[in-house]
Amino acid sequence: MRSTSDAMVRGDGCASGKPLLAVLEGHAVWPPPLWLMRQAGRYLPEYRALRAEVADFIELCTTPALAAEVTLQPIRRFGFDAAILFSDILMLPWALGHGLAFREGEGPVLPPLTDRAGVDRLDPARLAGAIAPILETVRRVRAGLVAEGFDRTALIGFAGAPFTVACYMVEGGGSKDFAATRTMAYAQPELFAALIERLTDATTAYLSAQIEAGAETVMLFDSWAGVLSPRLFRAHVIAPTAHIVASLRARFPGLKVIGFPRLAGGLLGEYAAATGVAAVGVDTATDPVLARRQVGPDVALQGNIDPLAVLAGGPALTAAVEEVLAVARDGRCIVNLGHGILPPTPLAHVAALVARVRAAGTA
Repeated sequence: MRSTSDAMVRGDGCASGKPLLAVLEGHAVWPPPLWLMRQAGRYLPEYRALRAEVADFIELCTTPALAAEVTLQPIRRFGFDAAILFSDILMLPWALGHGLAFREGEGPVLPPLTDRAGVDRLDPARLAGAIAPILETVRRVRAGLVAEGFDRTALIGFAGAPFTVACYMVEGGGSKDFAATRTMAYAQPELFAALIERLTDATTAYLSAQIEAGAETVMLFDSWAGVLSPRLFRAHVIAPTAHIVASLRARFPGLKVIGFPRLAGGLLGEYAAATGVAAVGVDTATDPVLARRQVGPDVALQGNIDPLAVLAGGPALTAAVEEVLAVARDGRCIVNLGHGILPPTPLAHVAALVARVRAAGTA
């Protein structure tokens, strides 16, 4: 590991002067940049007030003025080093013509995809028109960060990785084990491969459009990667991610991609090496010291504070932050959570987390 020496920079080592981008470009940055998954959302009173004015979650995601406002809210309150586009991973199948609804207390509901006809109905020709409002949100956020003086804050675009998006499409919503999805991958491999291929191409197009609209880096969320066997993980997590990363980098030289293969376990190192991502998100269940050994010195780590520790606050939060900061001393770390922030989290606990990370720069 590198020490906190003269080799460290404060984000100024990259052309943009943005700490998060500096880490992704290979610089050692101290104090480490910080943002939180689901940082725009229900734990913020300003979000709850805005959300109460909109009847439908899809409407919120596709109304640029509102989605941009929600994206900027946590930046104004906490000064995070990255703003991440406010949207949802399932807006991609929605944009391809697959049904989607969000029901209170139930989450996303989709028509289960069970056959080749379902794959064939996913229409790439619809994509550009459907995502136009989301791209306008990206443009508004990028302009808003500049206008409001957040010159060191990077803008992250994102998409769900093909396997995780496929999980919701095959199951028709959330699941504890995504058994129907995994069964399809085993019993109907050609059908499942066709679905993954269609989603891989669409995800590449979607992220490309976000980058053109102003996203400075992008993240692939593979929240359910850990339910797969090693063979299927390689086929449906590593291979599609590698294809997306290679395609994006061919089109946008210098682009850095963050991957989050949640619960990848012993395959985390292989994922990092084979996909070409610049950083890997580390889930709460993974020891960050072990993760650093797995991915090596050339890939940044992002994570992995337990959201429940932030919810608890006090000594539990302090200990969790110190554990991540200890690993981050090599300068190639983005402080984040191991999963999304929980809605009941007190604002004071988030402020304490931010303050401790910032204070590391004076230690």
